Amino acid sequence: MEEKVKNTPEEEAMIEAAYAKLKETYLNSNHRKHIDIINKAFRYAKHAHAGVRRRSGEPYIMHPIAVAQIVAEELGLGSTSICSALLHDVVEDTDTSVEDIKNLFGDKISIIVDGLTKISGGVFGTQASAQAENFRKLLLTMSEDIRVVLIKMADRLHNMRTLGSMPPHKQLKIAGETQYIYAPLANRLGLYAIKTELEDLSFKYEHPDKYVELSKKLEATSNERDKLFADIKQPIREKLAELGISAEIQSRIKSVYSIWKKMEKKAIPFEEVYDILAIRIVFDCPDLKEEKQHCWAIYSAVTDLYKPRPDRIRDWVNTPKANGYEALHLTVMGPDNKWIEVQIRSRRMDDIAEKGFAAHWKYKTGEQDDSELEKWLQTIKEQLENPDSNAIDFLDTFKMNLFASEIFVYTPKGDIKTMPQGSTVLDLAFDLHTELGMQCIGAKVSHKLVPITYKLQSGDQVEILTSKRQQPKSDWIEIVQTAKARNCIRQMFRKEYHTLIAMGVKKLQEFLKKYNISDDHDTVNRIIEHYGEPNKDEMMYKIGKGSLDLQELTKTMFKDKKSSRWVKIWDLTFGKLTGNNNNNLLNNPSKEETKKTTKNGLKVTENNKNEDGNGPKYRIAECCCPIPGDDILGFLDESGVYIVHKRQCPVALKLKSNYGSQIVSASWETHRVLSFPATIQVKGMDRIGILGEIIDVISSMLKINISRLTLDTDDGLFTANITVYIRDVEDVNNLCMNILKIKDINAVERVATDKAVLK
Repeated sequence: MEEKVKNTPEEEAMIEAAYAKLKETYLNSNHRKHIDIINKAFRYAKHAHAGVRRRSGEPYIMHPIAVAQIVAEELGLGSTSICSALLHDVVEDTDTSVEDIKNLFGDKISIIVDGLTKISGGVFGTQASAQAENFRKLLLTMSEDIRVVLIKMADRLHNMRTLGSMPPHKQLKIAGETQYIYAPLANRLGLYAIKTELEDLSFKYEHPDKYVELSKKLEATSNERDKLFADIKQPIREKLAELGISAEIQSRIKSVYSIWKKMEKKAIPFEEVYDILAIRIVFDCPDLKEEKQHCWAIYSAVTDLYKPRPDRIRDWVNTPKANGYEALHLTVMGPDNKWIEVQIRSRRMDDIAEKGFAAHWKYKTGEQDDSELEKWLQTIKEQLENPDSNAIDFLDTFKMNLFASEIFVYTPKGDIKTMPQGSTVLDLAFDLHTELGMQCIGAKVSHKLVPITYKLQSGDQVEILTSKRQQPKSDWIEIVQTAKARNCIRQMFRKEYHTLIAMGVKKLQEFLKKYNISDDHDTVNRIIEHYGEPNKDEMMYKIGKGSLDLQELTKTMFKDKKSSRWVKIWDLTFGKLTGNNNNNLLNNPSKEETKKTTKNGLKVTENNKNEDGNGPKYRIAECCCPIPGDDILGFLDESGVYIVHKRQCPVALKLKSNYGSQIVSASWETHRVLSFPATIQVKGMDRIGILGEIIDVISSMLKINISRLTLDTDDGLFTANITVYIRDVEDVNNLCMNILKIKDINAVERVATDKAVLK
């Protein structure tokens, strides 16, 4: 925070207007009208933050008011939460103590403010271990009072909305941790609207050009979608009126981030994303017992009008999602012969879907809840009783459950259990009871015997089989997927785990010494990337155990150390770790700025140093192999080497969230040599001469060199992976479009470069 500056009359008017809007939102809600305590909290916070300003230059009090507005309007919470939001920075940033808050505002508000203060500065701090420890604090506080994390979500949302005033490296750090933890956590708590906005805002700062491009395309095609929506809506409205069902028919537009994610995953252009528009039917149903009946009546009415797609029915009415989401989804053939999703919800279901199940949980009725959310919070408490000594690993294993899609399985008695997708029989055993997990030898799934490694499918009826003679094994850690199961197994084999790590370190050192290879941080990090392990300890554990073959490195990474000259000369510019807005490479700089930035940047040559030989080293990350045209960032590792990643690289996402202080903004400046490897994958119908046509397009027509080609065929279809040397992303896109023009080619996309090419 900067030195205190008195507010101008215009700023005072702005503050009072923002607070008046907050009061109006609260008074129009269904909550009991405790306006006096909200007034008291506002005046107290305003006085405490008097004269202090945010980085954007506006009075600091505008931030707590904005957070409270989100809490009231978008989460639907009451006076206790609104007061806590107004006061959430007072203890951290002023001389006020938690005891002062307790004396002035009571126990409930002081407990929430104290919880928010303990996890201040975001989920993450400056050091990796401190970040994960703060995340533990968040989970512990959340399990005691869910309102703490809901207000924290509102705080993060407002920070993301005002992220433009931050320097670029801070933007990348904050956007990274938002995408890594906050968005999945918002989804887990049922805060769909907030989750969607957090993803879009993260995308906006990580890929600004693509965000602008897709936003413009959405706007340009809006009239076409509006017409389609009007054509579909009218017949449905008339049909529901005949049935006497009062309903609101809405259009739902896919978010920019979701569109981009689908384009990337399926390697398709914007024009081929057909599910941008969805129809949402929200019906009124005062009698909650008739909700299911109304859902299926509307389903019947819609399918009478439009042909349904049987494999796309999603019944979350009878089996709600773990975050409380309830709805009936179906996909129908619209009037333009394109598939369109239809979502059917009651007004209650819609309220939960938009504002979050957690916002209505416990505080409206005061009753305990036996929902999946309640069970999930109980699981958090169990995991935190004996947290793993490796803080980052704890964060990773817990996060798996945030990201995972859900499946539903049944116990022999018919009880439904919600598990993350990919869960095994062993995961379910540990989920039911730790002792059951330790003695598990397999299961009966639909009356058939299956091993502990069997991956559960939705709808399976599972009976866990146990034996008292069964002894848990350390390699079970590689079988299980859930955080709870991993934590239990690690606790049992903690001593053995650390012994194997030490053995792994010794084996790797001996191997590198044998081949006269330096065992510095850079080499070890490259090996971690090569094997795709999440961290150093996990890799050393597997080396010590013998499940990773070090000799394989002699055929790939260290096959020919002199053959690594795959890039000769190009320029990269890095923003400073202590950067300011002058280093913002996300914008288009002026010529003068470009000269200045290039001077401070890196001119990278064959030996990965500046032209004077004294600059910091860097290397291209082998996990994502960025090339000019990709949005990139730099990560400064322990040995002082900049690792250059694509911004959407999963490894980069983890680095941004765990090691934000070591992230620098980066951008390509110039390149002069055709020496960037990129691998494209081609799929199509197998016929005589098709490979020759592909090679002809690459070599003869586009004059591009091929360094490697592999081909697999199966039942008349083929898949070819072709590594070529190109200048930049534009070359790759041009190549893909030209190959797609060949008859019988179904798909062409860029994939991760085969690591063997880079070694």
